[in-house]
Amino acid sequence: MLTILGFAMIATFLVLIMMKKMSPIAALVLIPALFCVLVGKGAHLGDYVIDGVTGLAPTAAMLMFAIVYFGVMIDVGLFDPVVRGILKFCRADPLRIVVGTAVLAAIVSLDGDGSTTFMITVSAMYPLYKRLKMSLVVMTGVAAMANGVMNTLPWGGPTARAATALKLDASDIFVPMIPALAAGLLFVLVLAYVLGRRERGRLGVLTLDEALVEAPEAETVLVGAGSSGTPKRTVGSGTGTGTGSGSGSGGSLPEAPEDEGFQGLDPARATLRPKLYWFNALLTVVLLTAMIMEWLPIPVLFLLGAALALTVNFPHMPDQRARIAAHAENVLNVSGMVFAAAVFTGVLQGTGMVDHMAEWLVRNIPDAMGPHMALVTGVLSIPLTYFMSNDGFYFGILPVLAEAGQAHGVSTVEIARASIVGQPLHMSSPLVPAVYVLVGMAKVEFGDHTRFVVKWAVLTSLVVLGAGAVLGIL
Repeated sequence: MLTILGFAMIATFLVLIMMKKMSPIAALVLIPALFCVLVGKGAHLGDYVIDGVTGLAPTAAMLMFAIVYFGVMIDVGLFDPVVRGILKFCRADPLRIVVGTAVLAAIVSLDGDGSTTFMITVSAMYPLYKRLKMSLVVMTGVAAMANGVMNTLPWGGPTARAATALKLDASDIFVPMIPALAAGLLFVLVLAYVLGRRERGRLGVLTLDEALVEAPEAETVLVGAGSSGTPKRTVGSGTGTGTGSGSGSGGSLPEAPEDEGFQGLDPARATLRPKLYWFNALLTVVLLTAMIMEWLPIPVLFLLGAALALTVNFPHMPDQRARIAAHAENVLNVSGMVFAAAVFTGVLQGTGMVDHMAEWLVRNIPDAMGPHMALVTGVLSIPLTYFMSNDGFYFGILPVLAEAGQAHGVSTVEIARASIVGQPLHMSSPLVPAVYVLVGMAKVEFGDHTRFVVKWAVLTSLVVLGAGAVLGIL
């Protein structure tokens, strides 16, 4: 009964948010509360919620201060050189922009923190997508999948959890999987190329004139076709379509110099601190190093980092208050979503539904699949890491799968390697706090993001699994 109710609760949640019948926060709170009553444990709802909130409170604190820290770093111009480099590559071509989104997300993911990745990627690319009227779910989907593949780094979380749960060395899990994970990342880049071509076909290749930088509310006007057959557009100042171009039938405006490009971040904003650039760069490197080396808990590191960044860059109290206020909306949205998710996870785990669902899945694995338990684990990791936390899967389910594999002669390390292939989908799970940073900053409905990304993320996971099988890694 608990198994059926568990699957019903998850299905109800996904259907309601994808159909936009409820907001994610309301669904995360009300649906598990209802099912907790249906299970007959409504009297324990308070305990389950408190347990869930207690477990996620450090994550919420980390996200709150990480948003403030990286928000300040973006304000003061730390990432402007990276943004300029990506935007110079992207120019105004939708295809290049989508590929650039995947590349930027993959590079920034090297720090092992999804929230950091999404904050930097969205801050860099969002103005470009908005100006060119590109699909924002393409941006969130590509960024989530690139981060999902890179999330398998030993310091990213899943690999370390698998190693801990099965008492293995993380390098024995990760290093042999590099070719398969590279295939997954290559697939994300190819997918970004395909999605970019689709956006290019819908919008055309654009030509940017100098008015683009000067006029923040520039209009987009069709002005003809390029020699390749792809329509071109000019983005002008909104007062006309260019010298002698009329209403769209003449020639295009001259292209901006290649080094001018699109200004994704205002190069003259008052918050820039060029004299403190190297201090901020060193502070960020030290912070990320401390995070990877685990010198202090991550929430403490970001709390200290945010306080230091604010104090040094904005020594006057009114300026500090202004920076905190500027990022307050993102902080409130994300932290609110995390605590709402705590209700969902608290009920799912407290009632025992998640345990019954996992046991049902493991029991129903056919005996004939025993010798192929690595592949079975890989397939199961895709839905299971979406519907439950990484902790629940790696510490609760993976040891059972490993034991079943050993009974059929499948090594524990192969099971561990297969267990990380579901991460491209996991990063878009409603139980992952970082995804709310992504959709919140991109101003995308969570249901829209889910509808778009699930099929592609599942396919990415299957590519990693298939590559691992073909190459003899699994």
